[in-house]
Amino acid sequence: MKVRRVNPTTDKDEWLRMRFALWPDGSVEEYTADLDEMLADDGWAVFVCERPEGGLCGFLEISTRHDYVEGCDTSPVGYMEGWYVDEDMRRKGIGRQLFAAGEQWAVQKGFSEIGSDTWLDNEMSIAAHEALGYKVAGRNVHFRKQLTMNNEQ
Repeated sequence: MKVRRVNPTTDKDEWLRMRFALWPDGSVEEYTADLDEMLADDGWAVFVCERPEGGLCGFLEISTRHDYVEGCDTSPVGYMEGWYVDEDMRRKGIGRQLFAAGEQWAVQKGFSEIGSDTWLDNEMSIAAHEALGYKVAGRNVHFRKQLTMNNEQ
C-alpha cells in the first residue's frame, strides 16, 4: 500500500468519507474548512493510504503542538490528531505505515517526541498505539456542569 500526502483536488471526497466514519458529527463545510486550514499551515500534515484497486483506505492527520502534551518533556511536539483505517483494511499494517509517515514528518520538523490520544473505552486504539511503541502517559476524565443564570441547584 502506498502512503503519501493528501491531494486536496483528487482525494477530498474519499478523505471526507473516512473523516465522517471517524467523526460522524461534523459537516462537509466544517471538514472542508479543516482540510483547507491544515493544508495552508506548515504545522500540519495529512497522509493518506491508497487502496490497490483505487481509492483510499486510511488517513492520518498530524499537527505541531506548542502547548503541554501529556507525558512529553519537550515542546513543540508532533501530535497525531486523527487516525483512521477502513474496517476491511485493518490488521494489514496500514495504521503502522500511516504512523511511520507521521513520525517521519515529526523527525523532519526536528521534534524529539510525539503524542496521541484516544477515548478511554477505545481498547482497540489503545492496543494499536501500544503495538506501535506508544506508552500510556495518563488517562483523563472530563466533567461538565450546566450553569443557570443564578447558578441555583
